[in-house]
This record gives sequence, C-alpha cells and structure tokens, in this order.
Amino acid sequence: APKGIPNYENYCNINQDHELEKALDKKILKEIDINSLKDKKSKLNFEINNVNRTVGAIISGNITKIYGENGIPQDNLEIKFTGSAGQSFGAFLSKGIYFNVIGDSNDYFAKGISGGKISISPNRSDKSYIPENHVIIGNVALYGATGGEVYINGKAGERFCVRNSAANAVVEGIGNHGCEYMTGGIAVILGEVGSNFAAGMSGGIAYVIDPNKIFESLCNKELVELDTLSDKQEIMLVQQLIEKHYNLTNSKNAQDILQNWNQSIQNFVRIIPHAYKRLLSKK
Repeated sequence: APKGIPNYENYCNINQDHELEKALDKKILKEIDINSLKDKKSKLNFEINNVNRTVGAIISGNITKIYGENGIPQDNLEIKFTGSAGQSFGAFLSKGIYFNVIGDSNDYFAKGISGGKISISPNRSDKSYIPENHVIIGNVALYGATGGEVYINGKAGERFCVRNSAANAVVEGIGNHGCEYMTGGIAVILGEVGSNFAAGMSGGIAYVIDPNKIFESLCNKELVELDTLSDKQEIMLVQQLIEKHYNLTNSKNAQDILQNWNQSIQNFVRIIPHAYKRLLSKK
C-alpha cells in the first residue's frame, strides 16, 4: 500500500501558521488608541491590495471585546482605503466603524457585516469611466449580514445580499441570483439585475429601478410579489438611502435619479416576500 511522500509524516504534526501578524488589521490596530474610541474620533488612511483579506474582522473583534454589542459611536473609527481590496473586505464589521474604499473589491464583500458602514467608489482619474456600467465588487456580497449599511458605486457580481438578514445596501447593478435566501434588511438596486432574482427570499424588501419594464421576467416569483411604491414613508426611506449613497460615493447615477425623483420613483419595483408582507400587515 502507498505510504505517502518519503521523509514526510502522513499525518498532521506541525501547527499551521496563519501569519496573522501580517494581517492589515494588525497594522491598523497599531495606529488606533482603541480605549479612547468611544470618546474621540479616529480617521486613518491605508493602501490596500488583494492579498489583504477579511480586513475589519480582527479590528471588530477587538472593539467588541472592549465595548460589547453596542460598539462605539457612529463613524468614530473612519478608515479610507485606496486600492484593490481582497476577499471578505469588511467582514463582521461592527458598529461605529466606517470603511471607505477608493478602488475596487473582491468576493464576499461585507460578509457578515454586523452594524458597520462601508462605501466603495472607483478611482475617478479616468473621466470616461462610467461606474454604473462596470463591476466594482465580486460575488456573494453581504453574505449573512446581520446589520449595518453598504453603498456601492458600481455593479456587484452574483448572489448579491445572499442570506442578508438585517443590513441595508445600495448598488448600481447586480448579476444573477440577487437577494437569494434573504431574510431581512433592504436592497436598493439602481440599475440592471441578472436572472433568478429573489430565489428563496423569505424576508426583507428589495427596490429595483426598472424603467424598461423587464424586471418581472428576471425575478423568481415563487416566494415574492411585485408592487409599485405608494406608501409615503416607504418612498421617503428609499429616497434617504439613495441620498446617502450619493453623499458617500458621489454617484452620478444616484444624482440623476434624485433630480428626477417624481418620475424615478414610478420606475421602481418593490419586491417583498408574501409571508413577510402578511406579517407586516398585522403590525
């Protein structure tokens, strides 16, 4: 019988080195006085590239150990990143942390985000670049998010907001299987969507702009129904999210939508699960 590679043990006998000391979070933590984050704001700038993975997870863990579930006051830790972020950027980002990316990002963007805030915009040195026509983050964004808010000035890949349970997100367009298995939160999509939207979606609400009236053919209507927007408070909420998106990312698309708001709002489709709609009507 084969005995594995000569001179090597064929069982685990060396502890794996995850090289966590090289993580970007460790460098960031050295620049922060973590014990004073509740009382004063900290604003930092860092370069980032795609070897930097799960940026934000270790920082959030350290902050949560000290401040607990309530975290720190809003935006008390603000970090601007320039470059291409790696996988799982902003993973498990906790309350009071704001990450602003100038560049692009990889798959699993904002995975498990739990109260933090993220915005991402392209580097605008190329004036011919139209953000809403280009993918800026990868697949499976906001996977299992439990809170927080995300603003994306560009398109996302497939499975946007999969298993999102509480976060709010605004994006310029997405690929296939959007809002798959979503159970809560809000997704606002200011552009094209791919096929099989809302498959397995049991909670939360999505708002998709659909001026060409093609969205229904792209939606999986097994669990959801499609409405127009009529409730004034709900319309105001969607407007506020798009305004925030514009303020944080300088989205030209958002600006155009807001400037023609009375017409724009008529182009939105509201996607809500049947069971969730019944639940809301009982409140």
